[in-house]
Amino acid sequence: MSIIPAKQSDIPALVKLINGAYRGEGSKKGWTTEADLLDGTRTDEANISDLLSDPNAVILKCVNDESKIIACVYLQKQESRLYLGMLTVSPELQGAGVGKRLLAAADEHAIKNSCHSVFMTVISVRQELIGWYERHGYKKTGETKPFPVGEKFGIQKQPLELIVMEKELQ
Repeated sequence: MSIIPAKQSDIPALVKLINGAYRGEGSKKGWTTEADLLDGTRTDEANISDLLSDPNAVILKCVNDESKIIACVYLQKQESRLYLGMLTVSPELQGAGVGKRLLAAADEHAIKNSCHSVFMTVISVRQELIGWYERHGYKKTGETKPFPVGEKFGIQKQPLELIVMEKELQ
């Protein structure tokens, strides 16, 4: 298993992985599903292409021994902090330490890019996920943000908001 930057040619596989892990019945095989909270797709090829085109950002992909993408994470430098988003692990592999490896790779990326912390937004009702991030050094900042409105982000099945979590780096 290796973690390397994704390329434009990886877009179809990334879209399939991300949508499969977050939405729909297949996502319920894992514990990070959003299927009970949101309908619709999580991302599309145009969105991933835009993310990969940002000179301050990277999508790190985790590939297995057969070079299949099994996990990924979006990282974007914002001044002296690193934004972490779309941490995705194939539902069948969740709980096997792959997400933990991606968090470590994100920390390394942040340090290499002179960032003093890594931050993210998490849907506030996802207590199990928030707990997982807390066990990996992230803390709730007390800041909340409205969940983005519009089909591009998914169709809300209930009112949602985001909390900001941050991890200070040594």
